[in-house]
Amino acid sequence: MVGEFARQAETFAASAVAHSPRALNELMRLAVPRGDQRWLEAACGPGIVSRRLASEVASVHGVDLTPAMIEVARREGQAAGADNVTFEVGDVTALELPDASFDGVITRFSLHHIPAPVRVIEELARIVRSGGSVVVADHLADADGEAAAWSQEIERLRDPTHWACLSDSRMRRLGEGAHLTLEDEGLVGLELDLEDWLDRGSGGAGARAVIERLLADPPASAQCFGVRESDGRRILSLRMWAGRWVR
Repeated sequence: MVGEFARQAETFAASAVAHSPRALNELMRLAVPRGDQRWLEAACGPGIVSRRLASEVASVHGVDLTPAMIEVARREGQAAGADNVTFEVGDVTALELPDASFDGVITRFSLHHIPAPVRVIEELARIVRSGGSVVVADHLADADGEAAAWSQEIERLRDPTHWACLSDSRMRRLGEGAHLTLEDEGLVGLELDLEDWLDRGSGGAGARAVIERLLADPPASAQCFGVRESDGRRILSLRMWAGRWVR
């Protein structure tokens, strides 16, 4: 996993989906950040969400398993003059941080890479104070089994670190299992250039023929993953679920 994310560190940091204003605005709406708060971004990648939060809170700490991602996050944070953001290498399923040490915690596009993602939610619940916020966002799989299996096959062929996207109902249950209370949620449509998306994953080139066969035969029930043509380009459409739980 670390090797794949190291390969994608620069390209993900520059990708349009990582900087999507709609997605970032939805995260900030849910987070309701305040100037006196201390936040953590888990699986922070290149620190895009951390830098956005940093303009509205007292401090942000980002943790990611991939040293190359942390290097990019530190570089971009320094370039942006975000002196209230720190970053370190760490495992978000086993954080070396004290209980109840943050006012809010946030993670985006991480759960689909992690077997048993409840481990992440439980860790985030542990380190946030009582009354604090746990904000989670990830792109979804369909609730329909055939549609979910089809999209996840494509995802894994394109990126070998992909484990599984979840349905929105399962996302909600993750918080319930960690004894969190869901206060708000939302859906955001994401649009990606399909060729760029395929190129960023190490499996995209080698598995192109198989991926194209799968894309040509989508299940009729597919809603959370689809491809359309626009001005000579193929656009991948995804749905991102985002929610805020309170401890």
